[in-house]
Amino acid sequence: MSFNIPKSDKKRVIIVGGGFGGLKLANKLKRSNFQVVLVDKNNYHQFPPLVYQVASSGMEPSSISFPFRKIFQKRKDFYFRMAEVRAIFPEMNMIQTSIGKAEYDYLVFAAGTTTNFFGNEHIEDEAMPMKTVSEAMGLRNALLSNIERSITCSTDKERQELLNIVIVGGGATGVEIAGVLSEMKRFVLPHDYPDMPSSLMHIYLIEAGPRLLPGMSTESSEKAEQFLREMGVNILLNKKVVDYKDHKVILEDGSEIATRTFIWVSGVTAIPVGNLSPTLLGRGRRIKVDEFNRVEGMNNVFAIGDQCIQTSDKDYPNGHPQLAQVAIQQGKLLAENLKRIEKSKSLKPFHYRNLGSMATVGRNRAVAEFSKIKMQGWFAWVMWLVVHLRSILGVRNKVVVLLNWIWNYLTYDQSLRMIVYAKKAKEVREREALEAKTHLGNDILHPDNK
Repeated sequence: MSFNIPKSDKKRVIIVGGGFGGLKLANKLKRSNFQVVLVDKNNYHQFPPLVYQVASSGMEPSSISFPFRKIFQKRKDFYFRMAEVRAIFPEMNMIQTSIGKAEYDYLVFAAGTTTNFFGNEHIEDEAMPMKTVSEAMGLRNALLSNIERSITCSTDKERQELLNIVIVGGGATGVEIAGVLSEMKRFVLPHDYPDMPSSLMHIYLIEAGPRLLPGMSTESSEKAEQFLREMGVNILLNKKVVDYKDHKVILEDGSEIATRTFIWVSGVTAIPVGNLSPTLLGRGRRIKVDEFNRVEGMNNVFAIGDQCIQTSDKDYPNGHPQLAQVAIQQGKLLAENLKRIEKSKSLKPFHYRNLGSMATVGRNRAVAEFSKIKMQGWFAWVMWLVVHLRSILGVRNKVVVLLNWIWNYLTYDQSLRMIVYAKKAKEVREREALEAKTHLGNDILHPDNK
């Protein structure tokens, strides 16, 4: 396999990852004097803030996803390749991917994060993450399958395991999925499953720290907790999950919660780059960068967004928060700096401008913080809707999402509760097996073999 990208007299910028930062960078390099290559393991951009709505059957995956080739359909000197980066050879200005090698003049890591299981391999094997659209689809199928199974199971013990939902992680994702599942219990189950008392479903939200939404103010945290408790969610604070076995979530204090729906949204860690030196990694495996987002010790390699950690900003000595706005602002500035490099101009350092944060808890319930302004309840919920609707790519997607929200608000119902398991074609299964077997073979051992 090969990248099959023609050489050009223009310098090549390879962007690894098409999330918020990578996409902003690629867009800002439009009509620049660069050949831009975007590499991503998926062929679409996804909108993580609404992934939980896919998991809860409130939205189709296509509503929050957009194909890269559609986004850049009319771009010149732009190439997309669906691949995973396996290694970097900075002395040769080359990366190794699942489809072969590629040379670069400038390389930008913007691949984001994956779920952090904090080294607990058993929990990683058992729990259901919810970081990507595909993971959300898997969770949706599991939730609906467990509810269907609860109708026909033979024992009360199994029924309760199927109807107990345990969510680990009290950040924005945990709060949002707990809220939306509580609304499903209240508005959907009585209509779809009239022969099963909805009171049998119990939703648990477990947080190892002393409060929910640790990245927001105490006021917002307390309000979110109040909303969820009013909605019937069982909140357990200062509780650490240490294991899962025999369909039971086991806490550090020895207590147990029976469940077959074990959702893990407790933190993230940066996507790893195979052979990158551990000395270049900071907290959460994030790549260390300077104030210009340059990887330490490399003049033409950069990292932006959740995958990097920058400690030179005096307002954020422990690194910037892993939020979409950080990635977007870094991508925008890096595009400008790459152009400045080509013009032999000095680079501009990055300073994060905090535009605020928000989390929705359910219908008419949200918390939002903008600079010195804090709001909760209905108005915060409307602000959340507006901000997220504006951020979604594509006119069609915006319209579909808006219509979904209006319909769900008026009818208290969604019509997407289907259990669909995709089966990969034999050709794809065989190709993936071959790539997995050989991806660190001779190409990695002998990078100079072209």
